[in-house]
Amino acid sequence: MRYFITLSYDGTRYHGWQIQPNGVSVQGELQRCLSLLLREEVSITGAGRTDAGVHARMMVAHFDIDHEVDGVQLTYKLNRVLPFDIAVQEVRRVDDDLHARFSAVSRTYHYYIYTAKSPFERHYGCYLHYQLDFELMNQAARILMEYEDFGAFCKSHTDVKTTLCRVTVAVWHQTSANTWYFEISANRFLRNMVRAVVGTLIEVGRHRLTLEQFRQVIEGRRRSDAGESMPGNALFLERIEY
Repeated sequence: MRYFITLSYDGTRYHGWQIQPNGVSVQGELQRCLSLLLREEVSITGAGRTDAGVHARMMVAHFDIDHEVDGVQLTYKLNRVLPFDIAVQEVRRVDDDLHARFSAVSRTYHYYIYTAKSPFERHYGCYLHYQLDFELMNQAARILMEYEDFGAFCKSHTDVKTTLCRVTVAVWHQTSANTWYFEISANRFLRNMVRAVVGTLIEVGRHRLTLEQFRQVIEGRRRSDAGESMPGNALFLERIEY
């Protein structure tokens, strides 16, 4: 029997979603608590992996077990034993062929920035002390949807089999005079892709890259040509669709 767990977490204390040999991970904590409550070793599979310090308003994972469990009771018990920065919203039975990772058709991330010093934004946003041309950045963001190969934004020396992704949404939203977030949706993401895309769009916003040069970065597929990888604390996995 297969069950989906929908959860959210503050990634500040964690070395990312995936279990690490020498660090605390969200997957590791969830798996430990689940095994404790079910009184057997349980392995969980996530919809993807977030890097160190990255947060998730919605993550989905699945586990298999040979007997039926009460999803409502398990949700309650998990929230009693999990650390304060991980919360489970639902545990539900699904078809055995539904897969948390491979059945997902879309993932959406938000990256938050602010341009005026604020003591309250610093934990979940990236402070940029210079002004940005957001109109030009949105023009560049739309260019992303014209391409499918995003090797330029993939972390170097990773063992990915393909750098092809289908981006369906890429836009900057303003939420106040000094705060913005970048929304991007795709069928899949490469490791470090969103933070590298944001770093490159910021180069456009500072007028250090033209729109044509932005295209050349994508077409060149060289990570060294793209912008810096932005800090992870401002990135949220926002939602996953099946």
